[in-house]
Amino acid sequence: MSAFAQTARSPHSAQPSAVERHAARIEDLIARMTIDEKAGQLNLLADPFRWRPQNVNPLDGQGDPGRVTAMIRAGQVGSLFNGVGAAMGRTIQRVAVEESRLGIPLLFAADVIHGLKTVFPVPLAEAAAFNPELARRTAQAAALELAASGVHQTYAPMVDVARDQRWGRVVEGAGEDVTLNNLLAAARVRGFQGDEGLDHPDAILATAKHMAGYSAAIGGVEYNTTDMSEQTLRGVFLPPFKAAVDAGCLAIMSAFNDVNGVPASANHELLTEILRDDWNFQGFVLSDYTSEQELVAHGFAEDGRDATRLAIMAGVDVSMVSGLFLQHIPELVRSGAVPMARVDQAVRRVLRTKAALGLFDDPYRGTDPVREQAMVGSQAHYALAREAARESIVMLKNDGDLLPLSKAGQRIALIGPFADDVDNVFGPWTIWGDESRRVALDVGLREAMADPSLLTVTRGSGVEGALDGGIDAAVAAARAADVVVLAIGESQRMSGEAQSRTDIVVPEAQQQLAEAVAAVGKPVVVVLKNGRALALSGAVRNAQAILVTWFLGSETGRGIADILFGDFGPSGRLPVSFPRRSGQQPFYYDRKNTGRPADPNLEEEEYKARYRETPNTALYPFGHGLTYGRIEYGAVELSASELPLNGTLEVAVTVTNRGARAAEETVQLYVHDRVASLTQPGRLLKDFKAVLLQPGQSARVAFDLRPSQLTFINADLESVVEPGLFDVWVAPSAQGGPVATFRVTAPEGQTPVGDQR
Repeated sequence: MSAFAQTARSPHSAQPSAVERHAARIEDLIARMTIDEKAGQLNLLADPFRWRPQNVNPLDGQGDPGRVTAMIRAGQVGSLFNGVGAAMGRTIQRVAVEESRLGIPLLFAADVIHGLKTVFPVPLAEAAAFNPELARRTAQAAALELAASGVHQTYAPMVDVARDQRWGRVVEGAGEDVTLNNLLAAARVRGFQGDEGLDHPDAILATAKHMAGYSAAIGGVEYNTTDMSEQTLRGVFLPPFKAAVDAGCLAIMSAFNDVNGVPASANHELLTEILRDDWNFQGFVLSDYTSEQELVAHGFAEDGRDATRLAIMAGVDVSMVSGLFLQHIPELVRSGAVPMARVDQAVRRVLRTKAALGLFDDPYRGTDPVREQAMVGSQAHYALAREAARESIVMLKNDGDLLPLSKAGQRIALIGPFADDVDNVFGPWTIWGDESRRVALDVGLREAMADPSLLTVTRGSGVEGALDGGIDAAVAAARAADVVVLAIGESQRMSGEAQSRTDIVVPEAQQQLAEAVAAVGKPVVVVLKNGRALALSGAVRNAQAILVTWFLGSETGRGIADILFGDFGPSGRLPVSFPRRSGQQPFYYDRKNTGRPADPNLEEEEYKARYRETPNTALYPFGHGLTYGRIEYGAVELSASELPLNGTLEVAVTVTNRGARAAEETVQLYVHDRVASLTQPGRLLKDFKAVLLQPGQSARVAFDLRPSQLTFINADLESVVEPGLFDVWVAPSAQGGPVATFRVTAPEGQTPVGDQR
């Protein structure tokens, strides 16, 4: 069964899929199309009918509804993006279906990254939950709202592995680890697309982006070049795309960057040899916003005509915004520079996807305003947003069990630019969130407190600048309080696309505020708002308690209050390593040991792989996160000392909660290949499990480790597992934890090549 059939058909249905039913119609349409109409199906424009002023992308002259209507009527547009609304969606679709020559429906897409009206935590925050099922559920909720609002496709999930926290788009993905990225990529695709087929009224098409290596931009500079080995490309940056494809994703977005000198949007190896030939991807590839046009600025294409030729021949099927495909494909075909067969192939991919979405059966799906009103912003979605918010919070530190706070009798000073702020609760990449239902931190705290009058609120500073008298007011509030909650960090304009930072620190104005408040001597709880890992220093780093709250979406205030007051315990884990200093970037836990590994226990050690100013370790490592319990790990238990290539090995540990409160612990399994034909990372996450422990309770947590989890990309670009010694940790984070050793063995005559995942 084809990927289209699998995606378009319910797993319980024996009926032909929508694609199979419309196969003959699709071929008939392609045969009847003019070359201009074919180019039109490959032309993706910004939606000028339902566009909003806060739309993140400029319209580049496409904001004239009359002009775009005429183009739709003439068959010159195949898709529109970033317009939302059922009623107008029906009006636009009617032009395509009833007034164009061939009546081919439009495909409507949108940048809905973490929610439509109901805004969920940013993807990086949700990754901190280490809960793929939660990611599936929030994607499903976003899909419900989108599908009811006249949208068929979302430009998510972003599956770029992000190892440099200077890069602004870290906030859109699942962090630095390949395994976590793989799991969340698949979960989000399944959430968006559902399990009943893409033509189900609640399903939308997912788009895995940006293929590939975009997050490896040199220096963390947005849109910058990338340069890496084939092993790193295939072993780190491509697996999440493969996971998305395997989960049924039928749209891939190409990237802005070049990869080893070849721009991604003209990269035949990426978009055809790997994506099509190796992975059997059957959907369509679209360029990112004018990325095919940017081949000229890259110095890879001579002009727009040349850029069109290079992009479509590399494997780009749909051109976003630039209009280059519409402008140049007809002449390129007539001149013989682009074969008609390649254009037909691209058009076929687009039409098959439209059929899979049910648009040939019901072109007006999702354009019922009554259903839209019932589905969008439901109470169930807001309850899920609150659940996701609290699961995304990571407690870095809790000296003296300062947290949870008391709801009664405790005077709380809520200080900082995000104390009562609503403008930054959604986070970046939110276009249509319902601003009337945003919950600020102060609102969440007051709702939870027995006596809200015991809460005083003062900003103390702006995000990046001082406020007149702000520090004096904050100090006075701190002196009158029993405890300070310091709400500081990044604004949503400091994270996201085009927001690379040279210093990933708390802005100076806020750092000065923190120093002044800390000098009062009251206990301080730092509540960080951030879209990346930050290098903490001074009073922020030394605060008695630190919560990483990212950008949590619509229910920000209530989600944080749930954790601060102990109605729920913190359970989040860091999906990115918090460095000691900005200068350690790019920094990630799964780096190699080198020939001169530094001892993390020694403060000063020369002639080792380290900086002279700081140990080359994380301040807070990947996977770190505290609970309101006190968790102890026993020794690692192995079911055998050897793991045959055709077997499994049970790896287990007993964890015990020695604290006075219940705790949900995320137990993590890491391995290290001691000797290999290519040097390997010091440790790699392979699995994790959450376990709920009551006070005094113990639990044995076991993992089945398979040889396929131990593969790496060798010098011949094969995925292999090599026999030899391996270290294995079952630990609370990527640093420390109990360790054991086992040996992988190959029975006589068995090849050591692993699976191709």
